[in-house]
Amino acid sequence: LVNSKMLFVFAFQTGHTTGPSLNNDKLYKFAYSAEVYVDRVKASLQKSAGYRISSGVDVNLLWRNPDNDDDQLIKITIKDVQVENVNERPAAKNIFKGKSTEKIIGKEYLEALQRPIVLELVRGKVKTFYSYQNEPAFTQNIKRGLASLFQLQLHSGSSHEVDISGKCSTTYHVRQDQVTKIKDLDSCEIERKGFTSHSRILDVSTKGTSATVYVLEDSFIKSVKAEENFVFLLNYRRKTGAKIVSKQRLELKSVQAGLGLIAAKQVASVIKTLDPNYVAMPLEAEPVKSECRKCPSLSEHWQSIREHMHPDKLSKAEAAKSFLSFIQNIRKATKEEILKIIRSENKEFLPQVVDAVTSAQTPESLEAVLEFLDFKDASTSVLQERFLYACGFASHPSEMLLKSLTEKFKGDVANEEIRETLVIVMGALIRKLCDRGGCKLPAVAEAKRLILNRLEKAKKDDNVQMYLLALKNALLPEAIPVLLKYAESGEGPISSLAATALQRYDPSFLTKEVKETMNRIYHQTRKVHEKTVRTTAAAIILNSNPSYMEVKNILLSIGELPMEMNKYMLSMIQDILHFEMPSSKTVRQVLKDMRTHNYDRFSKMGSSSAYTGYITRGPDVSSTYSLDILYSGSGILRRSNMNIHVFDRNTELHAIQVVIEAQGLESIIAATPDEGEENLDSFAGMSAILFDFQLRPVTFFQGYGDLMSKMLSATGDPMNVVKGLVLLTDYLQEIQLQSGPTASAEFLGGLAIDISGGMEFSLWYRESKTSVKNRVAMFIAGNTEVDSFFIKTGMETTLEAETALDFISTVQFSQYPFLVCMQMDRVGSPFRTHMTKYESLPSGRRYTARRGKAAMLAGNEYPLHQENSNMCKKVFGAKSDSAGSWF
Repeated sequence: LVNSKMLFVFAFQTGHTTGPSLNNDKLYKFAYSAEVYVDRVKASLQKSAGYRISSGVDVNLLWRNPDNDDDQLIKITIKDVQVENVNERPAAKNIFKGKSTEKIIGKEYLEALQRPIVLELVRGKVKTFYSYQNEPAFTQNIKRGLASLFQLQLHSGSSHEVDISGKCSTTYHVRQDQVTKIKDLDSCEIERKGFTSHSRILDVSTKGTSATVYVLEDSFIKSVKAEENFVFLLNYRRKTGAKIVSKQRLELKSVQAGLGLIAAKQVASVIKTLDPNYVAMPLEAEPVKSECRKCPSLSEHWQSIREHMHPDKLSKAEAAKSFLSFIQNIRKATKEEILKIIRSENKEFLPQVVDAVTSAQTPESLEAVLEFLDFKDASTSVLQERFLYACGFASHPSEMLLKSLTEKFKGDVANEEIRETLVIVMGALIRKLCDRGGCKLPAVAEAKRLILNRLEKAKKDDNVQMYLLALKNALLPEAIPVLLKYAESGEGPISSLAATALQRYDPSFLTKEVKETMNRIYHQTRKVHEKTVRTTAAAIILNSNPSYMEVKNILLSIGELPMEMNKYMLSMIQDILHFEMPSSKTVRQVLKDMRTHNYDRFSKMGSSSAYTGYITRGPDVSSTYSLDILYSGSGILRRSNMNIHVFDRNTELHAIQVVIEAQGLESIIAATPDEGEENLDSFAGMSAILFDFQLRPVTFFQGYGDLMSKMLSATGDPMNVVKGLVLLTDYLQEIQLQSGPTASAEFLGGLAIDISGGMEFSLWYRESKTSVKNRVAMFIAGNTEVDSFFIKTGMETTLEAETALDFISTVQFSQYPFLVCMQMDRVGSPFRTHMTKYESLPSGRRYTARRGKAAMLAGNEYPLHQENSNMCKKVFGAKSDSAGSWF
């Protein structure tokens, strides 16, 4: 015994690769337990949901290679299996009470679990795992989890090992009779089901750790403690999250006399002698299919939620909740089941069904919706548009989706607006696939080629704008020279669209050539440009690390510009300073020069403005709003732009942009157009970006005749820009626990949204009003679960909120400077969270623990600059003064 101990210590000290060694003719009796806990991230494990499997484990040596002592065959047998709560529970809350292990697990599964396995260990690593072929995958994985504990090396260092988790990078730290094994779970190569959201801010962060500590005695294992931790956090609200903890313990209880070794030279002979039914199998886990018992059919589920999906209820959180649960069921359905619902539903509910079916993003759901929709039929254009927008918001689009849309675009499309939307959505899908490393996929390459080639050949302005909108979504680096050409050489709307497309690129893509072109546009070096294009060019320069001279030249131009553009540029500079934007440091340096910073320049009159402020500032994410508004010299709106950005330390999401543009309206009030804008057609329209996806712009009116007919028939009702259900967060990850069971984390976030906008004119009161209304309801559902076939344990988390955000701009142009009042209001918002921990058996016996919280978030009128507040008092003061008198 002393000699064997000395040899063992010597192996540690010299870094010898010998693995643990069993003594001949001995039976090692262990106590084994595997525990699972599911709870909130910071919660104590004492109140977690979970369970414990405990058993005896017998281990004995069958054979040792006569030519190599490090090559051993060992038999492992699980005995006396027990299933119990992981924490103490009162009898009334104990789902296992009164049930035998056989009743809980099932006789067939218990017998399979207790059939022995055989491991071939070579230098402590499992070379071959022998078991019985037709056993249930679940029991095989429990045994694989136990077998993986017997794999270790007795010297410090790193290596790649195959165990139940797959092929993983593993590091060993050896100190005297203790070995610590750290497994890098991110490195594990194993087939995993799952997907993540496209936007990092809307996604879920995960972290997994695995550590196993071995204590050795007499050259073999005395005890093992293994622990895995998995944490899931919603990036935009890290209070919403979950953790899974999996623990294994193996402890040697006694060593008894056992059977002698089997005499043989080859492993195959030993296995044949032992039991010819043994088969060599992979040590990594095999997939386990969980069957849903008593689950409703897709049609039954749809009927149970249908009333919540009525168009009039789409601004309620219940609509978003029903939308998410419908997506989950569609993902399990066949094409035929999906088509049955689509074909039987009426026109009120069909758009919502199309939203959900498209958002499910399975091959079956895509085939079903494409079979149903006929793009040659203009009468179903509402459904076609809802399908396309749902594609544009897709969280993890497939190459097949882009390929299908490209084919539709090449074919006959009855409605021209749908044809435009098709190519705009193709641009969004190109970007999403490229962001995931799919830029060289055949479908992506074909779609890019099609858009760029057709833009080059396009003659009509409408077609040019359509392809530019697609590029505004695609954000391809190779499209920048094309966008520069149209920004500088194009006319009116085309030039403006190309410039706003360039504005969406990350500043790292804005090369010297881009900045030179933007400077030429702003300073009108080669040709006269409209104010909207020039101000966009200035914004691009100031947001992309401008040089001292670039900033100085922009500041020196203020005072030489058209009156309202002077005021707008001044407001933009002040906003950069007030909000401490990246270029503020350079602006401050330039302002030290009195030629740029003087009263004459900084006292220009006008009503145009630009302002940025915070909506929220939090530890996880912050959000900002920006409102800028540009007028013509006669007081008519040229452009209003409302933006909401959400950002964390690493990334940014353009959540909402609503731009209302107007031109050529001076004739209504017999005013003189600004220089260079004398021949513009009367036009007003609205463009929106929603969650980084540029939608198809909406036209209020085009041309003087259209303008007059709309004014005479105006109801004052806003025009809808987008209405529907959007899947924001879409995260699913399956995890193989080292102890054997499969875990999953699923987070879904849905938005029911209604954005509308409008312009009203009153010639009598010489007043115009621009309004943008945003109605939003959000529902987030998270389910973190461990499925052990005979028991499911997990935690469900939900979060819901409803809110409305209104932006109203009122202009009175009966005098100069005209009065402008901008208002941005959020109504009081109900906010509710719920958390449910559960354990359930297939029989229906279930334990649940619930917690909830409800609050009303107070409404808020967001502050703009002081000048605006003073103006609003005048506007509404003037209204109240004249309200009681005709004269």
